[in-house]
This record gives sequence, C-alpha cells and structure tokens, in this order.
Amino acid sequence: ADLVPISFLFGNIAFIAIIWLVQEIRATLMIVTLSALVAYIGSGLDGQAGLGDYNIQLDDDNSNPLTTIVRKGCPAPEEVQLSSVNNFNLQKYKGHWYWHKVHDWTQFKEVYDTTLDISLTDDGKGYVNKLNIKAPSPQSSPLSWDKSPLANGASYTWSGKVNVDGTDHPGVTQETGFGVKFPNYVVDVQTDKDTGEYQELIQFQCIEVGGVRLYEGIDFMSRSPEMSDAQLTAMHSRAEKAGLYPYGASPEQMHRIERRPVDATKVDNSWQTLWKSIGVDNILEQLSGSIEQI
Repeated sequence: ADLVPISFLFGNIAFIAIIWLVQEIRATLMIVTLSALVAYIGSGLDGQAGLGDYNIQLDDDNSNPLTTIVRKGCPAPEEVQLSSVNNFNLQKYKGHWYWHKVHDWTQFKEVYDTTLDISLTDDGKGYVNKLNIKAPSPQSSPLSWDKSPLANGASYTWSGKVNVDGTDHPGVTQETGFGVKFPNYVVDVQTDKDTGEYQELIQFQCIEVGGVRLYEGIDFMSRSPEMSDAQLTAMHSRAEKAGLYPYGASPEQMHRIERRPVDATKVDNSWQTLWKSIGVDNILEQLSGSIEQI
C-alpha cells in the first residue's frame, strides 16, 4: 500500500491524459525536453557545468591566460606524483576507504556514502577494487531517496596490477574494468605518525586516445568517514602542488560526496522489498561483469 500513493497514481493519469489529448502541450513538452538534453550534453562537452560530476570535454584546453602552459592528453606519473609515494606500499593501500571528493563524470552528484574496498590478490602484485555506492542522496531527493533501488547500496568491481610494463614505478598500476584498461596513479599518501599506515590518499586516472584526453578521474580518500573543511583544503593544496589542478582537482571542479551517519540504519520499506525480490540490488555487479565478457 505504501509503494505508490493513490494521489500519485491519479496525478500521473491526469498528466498523461493532458499530454495525449492536447497536441500543443505535447509538442511544447517535446521541444523543451529536447532543448534541455542538448543544453546538458553541450555544457558537458564544453566543460562548463557541473565539472565535479559531469565533464566530458574532449582534450580540455587548460590554458592559463597568464602563461603559455596548455595541458593536452594525459600526464606521465612523474609529472603529478609527490614524493610521499616514493616508497609506496601496496599492503598499506588495501582495506576500506571513504571517498570524500571526486572529479569524475561517471560519478554523478546524486551518489552518496561512496566507499572503496581494496583486496590484494594471492601473489601480492594485484588487487580488486569494490566500489560501494548509494543513490540518490537524501539531500538531492528528499522525497524519494528511500524508495530508490540503490537506497541500501550497490557495488561493482574492477581489478588492478603493478609492474605490467616491466617497470616498477611506485604508486602506478594498470586497472581493468568496464571493458577498458587505464592507468591509476597514487598522487599522494598521508600516513599515521604512530603506525605508518596510510590514512589519506589522492589518486588519479586518465584515458587518452591519439593524444586526446577523453577522461580524467580524481579521488580524495580517507580511512575516516568524516573529514573537516580544513583537511579537505589541505588535500586540495597537495593536489595543486602535484600539478593536478589543470586536470580538475580545484575545489570548483570537484564534488563533495554526501554522507549519512555511519551507524544509520538500513532503509526498510515496501520499495526495498520489491527491489530485492527482483534482484535490482545486484544490477551494477552484473552489468560490470557482462561488460568484461564483451
């Protein structure tokens, strides 16, 4: 009974009837919808709107008007890595991470509570990433977030290996997922002064074809589910020092991930029972697996 309110059903029936019966309204709605779609895609191609969650501009012309510097294609590891990764340890890389900020057009701003679990392969030369997401967030969709098939989360996996090209560059791996191979650079690590374990991490992925950059991803990660504004500002400073700002690491180009309290209870309602009964909660994992088989 709480799946779909009666008022919602009647409202939808009335709306559909009006659209179906009144040709002028139908034509206007089609024009407005198409215009919005064109504007949305166009802003993404221009790299001018929602850069933290939707930037598909090809080969961003990151020219500084005060210099002659132009960033084209993807950088080499040594161009963007800080000295903190010189003795990078894959054993300290594994475990549970909280994503706090991202620049990645595959991660929309409605996604929240994003975490990453990294487990090493038996030979210690590779790892498996498991990204856990929920969507849409309570803040972006306050009336419907708890009805979403992703309200209790979904996950997908991809893998990574070190030393795939015969070199052993610290903090550089080749990841494989979604039918694509791409490099992952650990740009900076911050360690616990007492234990030496990694506590904060900045990583960067980049894909180019023919010298044209098609994608860049930047992740600010921490072992803690909470980070202060000061801590995130410090991460931005380190990213800028590493040379990542031209690739989207500035505060204006990164999206801060919304979080519910860690001890928040799972969403339990008729919608979640429905999604679970038809297996929607596993759809991302199944989708990523099917892509790998293509």
